Amino acid sequence: MILPWTLDPDTLRLTAFLAGFLLLAAAEQAWPRRRLTVSKPHRWAINLTLVAVDTLVVRLLFPLAPFALAAQAQGWGLLALLPLPAWLEATIGLLALDLLIYGQHRLFHRTPFLWRIHRLHHTDLDLDVSSGTRFHPLEIILSMAIKLGAVVLLGISPLAVLLFEIILNATSMFNHANLQIPLTMDQRLRLLLVTPDMHRVHHSILPPETNSNFGFNLSCWDRLLGTYQAQPREGHDRMRIGLKQWRDQEELGLWQLFKLPFVDPVRRKVP
Repeated sequence: MILPWTLDPDTLRLTAFLAGFLLLAAAEQAWPRRRLTVSKPHRWAINLTLVAVDTLVVRLLFPLAPFALAAQAQGWGLLALLPLPAWLEATIGLLALDLLIYGQHRLFHRTPFLWRIHRLHHTDLDLDVSSGTRFHPLEIILSMAIKLGAVVLLGISPLAVLLFEIILNATSMFNHANLQIPLTMDQRLRLLLVTPDMHRVHHSILPPETNSNFGFNLSCWDRLLGTYQAQPREGHDRMRIGLKQWRDQEELGLWQLFKLPFVDPVRRKVP
């Protein structure tokens, strides 16, 4: 029997990703939240190809993964200056990284150049577990550079970095899942975590809703920083997913998505 702590970090992350993906894919098949509107095999092929390309690009451009860098940089950074027990240092590191991802996500929406990169993620016309992997390689490169800088600057422990990467992958897939969760359970869960219904609002075609609910893991950042919106204006069953400039699946092929940061959308009116 292979125990989790006997695996190397890369194998552990991959195992957790595959297990989470398959579990959520099965769950949303059994308890779907919304009827899908476009071909699922086509979308999955694109989204999973993107995550494969993103992974390859990161491997080529970054010799050290965040975990490896954290291991080499132990004793550096702000947290190293404080006499903290290991559990508290790891907890602070997890919270700091989660807040960083919230801030990064909000920045990618507010900055025109960064939005051109990030908008690929919002062109998905349906949401399901595969949507949590749909990012442009340029966004993954920038995100990795920001994360590596934070690891060194703050002196985040290797354990906290590894836990955060596993948690972030899992929660990104979870909150994008097309999963029906009873309302009472959703209300309780979102007191702490970003639920699928909470994050789905962020993928609304309506800009005020697109610019809300930026969190991926903890829901507190949106509540504390004024970006929380509980429900979509049109309700979850009627709300439209995606961006008004890209509504044709034929415009969202893999090559078109790679070019997306560098092209201007066709202007069209959406009723």
